Order: sequence, then structure tokens, then C-alpha cells
Amino acid sequence: MSDSPSAAAARILNEADDVRDSDAEYALEYPAVCPVCGTTISTVKVVRLLRARVNFVSTLPRHGRVVICPKCRAILSAGLTIA
Repeated sequence: MSDSPSAAAARILNEADDVRDSDAEYALEYPAVCPVCGTTISTVKVVRLLRARVNFVSTLPRHGRVVICPKCRAILSAGLTIA
């Protein structure tokens, strides 16, 4: 049985005390509005992804990173580049 998006978000917020702080925090050049919670944010957090399990030989990366809203922890559409 899968959660609805709102139920999943509520579960994540309830587990926020158990979540380790993000790997990094970036300041935005200009404030933006989170498309999920609607709050104005001036920073975003970056969290590392680790592949937990696959049932086949995968050529996909074993890890990655996602950008999240610091208020609601929703995954945001964003990109990081190395300058």
C-alpha cells in the first residue's frame, strides 16, 4: 500500500528529528518560493543519495545528490555544477 504524496510528506516531517542534517547548504542569490510549501527561501540544502538495493546488475551510479527545501524538505528541481 503506497502513501499519497501528502501522507508521505507528513510522515517525513514527523521523522524530521531522526534525519541527519544535510551534507551542504547553499545561499540563493535571490529569495525564491518553494513550489511545495509556498514559503520564501533564501537557502537550499543538498542531501546525498545512496543506492540501497537493486535486484539486477546496475550501470546507474551508486550515489548522487538532491537539492531540498530547508523548510519542508521536499526535493526541488535544481542543478549543481562544479565551477
